[in-house]
Amino acid sequence: MNEKDSKSTKAYNPETSRRGFLKTGAAAAGAALLGEAFNLSFASAAEKTRQDLKEVQLLFVQNAKDVSLKNGRLTLIGVSLTTIFFSDRPRRIAGHMHTEDFVLEWQKGTGKESFNTDPPNGTLSIFAEDDIVDIVLELKNPRLAGGALVYDIAVLEQDEPIPSGPVSLFIDPIGRPMSPGSIAGVHRRERRRVRRHVVR
Repeated sequence: MNEKDSKSTKAYNPETSRRGFLKTGAAAAGAALLGEAFNLSFASAAEKTRQDLKEVQLLFVQNAKDVSLKNGRLTLIGVSLTTIFFSDRPRRIAGHMHTEDFVLEWQKGTGKESFNTDPPNGTLSIFAEDDIVDIVLELKNPRLAGGALVYDIAVLEQDEPIPSGPVSLFIDPIGRPMSPGSIAGVHRRERRRVRRHVVR
């Protein structure tokens, strides 16, 4: 057999070709299985994330330069363009959204746990010159009016006259009454502890 025939036989050896085919096929199958596993894992993770987010209850904070409270309306004057949100443990999610988007989401809510159906409670903290005055409210029907954010309200607790000054509004999770773990309840109790300490 000449050198040319030897090269030709080596190039087309059936056993060698079969092994090469099996190796190539195994690699392709492995890659396909790995890709499928990745897709399944990604899909599972995405679905788990969606389910987790459904269970998260977010707390909201809105800041403004001044406040007006009269005739069943709360007006946050010079309200911040962004609304801060965060969740309690174990999720510990935090971020911010445009206040305009917050209002739109509230207005279009139709579910039984939406703010429209089950209005949230909130604590309004007014930073007066000598003290911080807290007012507990039920919040309804938010709307933007120029640089102000207006709520219809029912006052649940009010210990002192309403001063003017910068304010923060702490809004409880959807439909949750004030509880020991709520931001409004915690904030109120903390301020009262500080006040008792100052009085002494």
